Amino acid sequence: MMNEIMKRRIVVLGILLLLVTLAALGAGCTAPAATNESQIMTTPGAVQKVEVYHFHRTQQCYSCRTVGAYAEDTVKTYFAPELESGRVVFGHINIEEPENKALVDQYGPTGSSLWIGVYDKDGFHKEENVNVWYKIGDKEAYLAYLKGVIEKRMAGDFS
Repeated sequence: MMNEIMKRRIVVLGILLLLVTLAALGAGCTAPAATNESQIMTTPGAVQKVEVYHFHRTQQCYSCRTVGAYAEDTVKTYFAPELESGRVVFGHINIEEPENKALVDQYGPTGSSLWIGVYDKDGFHKEENVNVWYKIGDKEAYLAYLKGVIEKRMAGDFS
């Protein structure tokens, strides 16, 4: 009788521990939304400004923090003059803070994500870049990839 009760308690505690672990791992993370590459167009013309924003929640997992840190490294390493002039803008934006409401409304993130906004003669264009999530295991590949994307956007290329 006592053995049966102890077995049940161990099973219940094991299940609770599993649930708490899964909740902790998922805190602040959402699955990246799919982007249909065929919907991205090329807009010829001069680009006035490119914004690169790492949107996140207050609690972030390792992957969420890495996406933001590598994006910041990319912009600071390869676009320092443009960052200083204001032609390129970078920021970590907590979507849960009220003072960030305008940017959250403009871009529409629902969780941790990397967004690129471009201002050109035709107006404002935004895109969520989901490919960076697949590159967080290789910092050099991440930086090279994002550098190429930003260079294309600065040239008005949305392919």
